[in-house]
Amino acid sequence: MAPLNEESLARARAVVALYPERRSALIPLCHLAQAQDGWLTPEAMEQIAELVDVTAAEVRGTASFYDMLHLEPIGRHLVAVCTNIACLLAGGYELLEHAEEHLGIRAGQTTDDGEFTLEEVECLAACDVAPCVQVNHRFFGPLDDDAFDRLVEGLRSGALAGDVPRHGVLCRVERAVGLLARTGDGGPAPAVEETPVEPPARRATRKRS
Repeated sequence: MAPLNEESLARARAVVALYPERRSALIPLCHLAQAQDGWLTPEAMEQIAELVDVTAAEVRGTASFYDMLHLEPIGRHLVAVCTNIACLLAGGYELLEHAEEHLGIRAGQTTDDGEFTLEEVECLAACDVAPCVQVNHRFFGPLDDDAFDRLVEGLRSGALAGDVPRHGVLCRVERAVGLLARTGDGGPAPAVEETPVEPPARRATRKRS
């Protein structure tokens, strides 16, 4: 895998310029690299280390602490099924079993086509819509088996692409207000094109009998 591409590198330098200490930009740069490739490649972590003046081992050690940062390839869609108490009582375990059967994988695995990685999670803090699922950190719920199948179909077909971008993309709007960032030589940081605001994720609903 390649390190940061030209656009990502320009954004990375602009982010670094926002901080009085370069190393403070480490985690934002990890998210930026993950937005590019869907996970943190070794090459990207080495480049981040150079940009923030730390070792590659420190970048990896920091990234390995956080659940939202991945050090190995995962699917384009990270599907997280909650099985904590509220979701458990509302059928979370049954929904997870159905998800495994429907996708043909177990929790912790990725489909052969690279589209879906399935994981079981403790709590998504959305107990009011139990059982709840996150796809690339966008909320859906409450879901039953049929609603989950429709969700997967919408993701496969691209019908939900406006709500759920590929894994790694947290925000589609770049910082455009506040103090201007400056590069190390005192000049303005590279301009970053502003992108449209991402609409809120569409919630799938439980089929009512």
